[in-house]
Amino acid sequence: MKTEFFPVIGLEIHVQLNTLSKLFCPCSTAYIGTVPNTNICPVCLGLPGTLPVLNGKVVEYSVITALALNCRINRATRFHRKNYFYPDLPKAYQISQYDLPVGEDGYIYIRGEGGDMKRIGIIRLHLEEDAGKLVHSAADGRLAGASASYVDYNRAGVPLAEIVSAPDLSSPSEAKEYVSLLRQLVRYLGVSDGDMEKGSMRVDANISVKCSDGRWGDRSEIKNMNSLRALERALSFEIKRQTAILEEGGTVLQETRHWNDSEGRTISSRSKEEAHDYRYFPEPDLPPLFLPEGFVEEMEQTLPEMPWVRKSRFIRDYSLSETDVAVITESPDLADLFERCVREGASSERSANWIRTEVLRVVNERKTSVGDLPLSSHVLAQLLSMIDSGKLSNTAAKEVFDCIIETGAGVEEALKVCNLQSGGISGSQLVEIIRDILEKNSSVVETIRSGEDGNGKKSKFLQGLVMRETRGQADPEEVRMLLQELIES
Repeated sequence: MKTEFFPVIGLEIHVQLNTLSKLFCPCSTAYIGTVPNTNICPVCLGLPGTLPVLNGKVVEYSVITALALNCRINRATRFHRKNYFYPDLPKAYQISQYDLPVGEDGYIYIRGEGGDMKRIGIIRLHLEEDAGKLVHSAADGRLAGASASYVDYNRAGVPLAEIVSAPDLSSPSEAKEYVSLLRQLVRYLGVSDGDMEKGSMRVDANISVKCSDGRWGDRSEIKNMNSLRALERALSFEIKRQTAILEEGGTVLQETRHWNDSEGRTISSRSKEEAHDYRYFPEPDLPPLFLPEGFVEEMEQTLPEMPWVRKSRFIRDYSLSETDVAVITESPDLADLFERCVREGASSERSANWIRTEVLRVVNERKTSVGDLPLSSHVLAQLLSMIDSGKLSNTAAKEVFDCIIETGAGVEEALKVCNLQSGGISGSQLVEIIRDILEKNSSVVETIRSGEDGNGKKSKFLQGLVMRETRGQADPEEVRMLLQELIES
């Protein structure tokens, strides 16, 4: 019997919590685009004589996230020192949680490989501080031909929630689905922006391959995956690599490997450490954390509608396709904009279509977020309602929409700027425009009258001229009928 191979995948996801200050000091958490080593203090530098003070907002965010993941909340927790050399963490140890994390034994459901819902266990959610950032230079001018590394401590001490899944994932696509759902969840909870490219959400994958003959390879930990696509590619490569070793009767070593995106392969980095290698011991400068009576229940009351619940409701209440709903509910800002537009009079179908196309087009072009656009739901709903009522064509509405985005104007003001009419082109105006076009294209008219326009290309050409002249304000069906009538007269 041919041996079969089954991937076994567990993920460790580090979520940067979007608090204003760091985990144990009042320094700003801003580090992208800031001058290196400016948001630091003696506490986050670990200087002798300093004492860490726990950020209360971090505790709130971690409990909210653990509750959303159906975790059991530990009312008493504590921090440990993780003794491992971090060249970019000045204390040379990391303050983390070990045996008493914030939450344990949770779960979340994803759509599995076969399309059915699959339960993915959450082993733990714990808090820890982030390290700084190393910046490598190819050559240092002070030493001819030598390379240099610089360290920026602005990120050191930024709060992280590490979410560790059970090894319940069976394929790269399931891993991608799981990470996508967690990213969506932290955005809905408002605890993080979940941006993988900026490092706000970082994924480490533990993967091994099980054989049908009973053999089981050791696991590898894969790092340096900063996108969903990189995650899928790295896991696919690693599955093939480990399977090939086992097919030849070899042994898969337990190690940490880095994903090289440009080469499309993982590269061995170091042997994988076990918990005892970190020499955990209770943090002596921080007392145990005891959550006050009623604190967990209070946090539970703040939980928003979960993204998967909202998705089901949108399909049920607004009769939208799963494709539309998947895009609209990806972020809470998009979903909120859609619901407000519908409440203010726009049709659900039109609102969904415009948010998927025009709104996201502008967001992507400007590399911004929906919340930062100069666009209110009231203005968008007013514009869409004009399309629904026939007062404005879809083409003209797009021109008005771009004007609104550029200037921040309301609909009526944008119509004036675009030299458009909210009532569309009147019947008499349209007739005059069509007559003028027919007169200027008399040869085309004669071809149509002679019956030589069998495929209708000439008629469509004239219709296109009319629509261009009216800047899309005319109703296409009305244009077609008037053209036919005036040509035949």
